[in-house]
Amino acid sequence: AFISLFVFLLFWLNHFSYSSILDLQYLRTFRLVEAAEDAHLKHEFDADLQYEYFNAVLINERDDDGNFLELGKEFILMPNDHFNNLPVNVSLSDVQVPTNMYNKDPAIVNGVYWSESLNKVFVDNFDRDPSLIWQYFGSAKGFFRQYPGIKWEPDENGVIAFDCRNRKYIQAATSPKDVVILVDVSGSMKGLRLTIAKQTVSSILDTLGDDDFFNIIAYNEELHYVEPCLNGTLVQADRANKEVRNEKMCDTKLLCFLLQFNHTGQGSICSQAIMLITDGAVDTYDAIFAKYNWPDRKVSALQPVFQ
Repeated sequence: AFISLFVFLLFWLNHFSYSSILDLQYLRTFRLVEAAEDAHLKHEFDADLQYEYFNAVLINERDDDGNFLELGKEFILMPNDHFNNLPVNVSLSDVQVPTNMYNKDPAIVNGVYWSESLNKVFVDNFDRDPSLIWQYFGSAKGFFRQYPGIKWEPDENGVIAFDCRNRKYIQAATSPKDVVILVDVSGSMKGLRLTIAKQTVSSILDTLGDDDFFNIIAYNEELHYVEPCLNGTLVQADRANKEVRNEKMCDTKLLCFLLQFNHTGQGSICSQAIMLITDGAVDTYDAIFAKYNWPDRKVSALQPVFQ
């Protein structure tokens, strides 16, 4: 069975118009999928695993004393004309982790550890088919393994926003959806909790694509639309709309609103969800969902809670 985490593997070929080369592309990809499945199934998760991997941002970086940074040990890079003369390492891959994720999170470390076995397949694929350019492995945990290994440079703010889980070419794995994000702004949601809530909203918006529709509603004793002019509707999750909502940052009417939106043929006409961001819900609202959402259960409810 295919491993529970989603895997995407993308190859770019110089001459992709020939069916024989496309067949080779498929075979190379299939070998990587098999290797990833096998390595994942054989690995036993260890929450205390300590493993020094090549972090694509930290490689070859030193501290003030001249010592290599943690996860930043020496990684030999040489210009290669096959890769536009970029400095690469054709013997090894390295790993990029989004800036907003902890490099040594147990889920990341374990995933990086078992996926090291892909290095051999990466190199073998390239040896067998020199027309290959980049080979990638992306995990649902957030880490991104790239061959050949290359140095990643952060932007002027020291941030690398790239997240392999949010690429356009994985859209086929997700269906369009309507999402209403409810943010608790009551008295207990102050300081760090509210900051985390805002970051959670931003992260949710980052996962939405142009086929999705959304709205953000703050609530305490009453509902308050983040954008008043969008009262009672959803907007397309394009870049402009998401940026506006980012800058500004369960009720019976809300559930009816989502169901009506579906019945009138608006929105994505597909999956629907309510996301409740709070430091603790006082009710499960079973009665409301039983009345308005059964038996079809068209609307899902998800609740990130901050303690």
